[in-house]
Amino acid sequence: MISLQFLLTAFVVVIAPGTGVIYTLAIGLGQGRRAVLWAVTGCTLGIVPHFLAAALGLAAVLHTSAVLFNVVKFAGVAYLLYLAWQALRAGGALTVGAERRAEPGWITARRGVLINLLNPKLSVFFLALLPPFLSGNPATATAEMAAMGAIFMGLTFGVFLLYGFFAAKARDWLLSSERAMAWLNRSFAGIFALLAGRLALERA
Repeated sequence: MISLQFLLTAFVVVIAPGTGVIYTLAIGLGQGRRAVLWAVTGCTLGIVPHFLAAALGLAAVLHTSAVLFNVVKFAGVAYLLYLAWQALRAGGALTVGAERRAEPGWITARRGVLINLLNPKLSVFFLALLPPFLSGNPATATAEMAAMGAIFMGLTFGVFLLYGFFAAKARDWLLSSERAMAWLNRSFAGIFALLAGRLALERA
């Protein structure tokens, strides 16, 4: 049985603004509601490999191997800096502009998958988060972890969807001001750059 403590902990973790939330907001503002669905789907799917790594014990290897951790980490740093550039570049994938860009949904989703996939801290996070909420019965441990992983993904999808739809709703109001659009693009670029810097300083 999933405890209320786990539900509250998972909810607090999910609603905290992070890379996935920032990406979803940028997509909502730049491309609207339909693109938000793809972005949220990608961000949610990007959690799956980290959950499986924690469940199979691979996260412990990542945690103890500095080389492997740093390879994944700096790939993530490079990708976040790329997203920062995309927010600043005229016509970039994350640029907020008056014209709604139509890009294939799978590209939006793939970007969301990569954002979470290239964050090695997620595997270590699941390794630390899930065990304290297990019942201690080895016979049901796998089922319990699977249930917690599914709930965490469901919360991620639902909360990110709300963030994205809110951004899409605010799109028309923001697009009436060129100054607001310029400020948003610079802000998104700065936030992605800061997230890249924070990830670069993480240790296994």
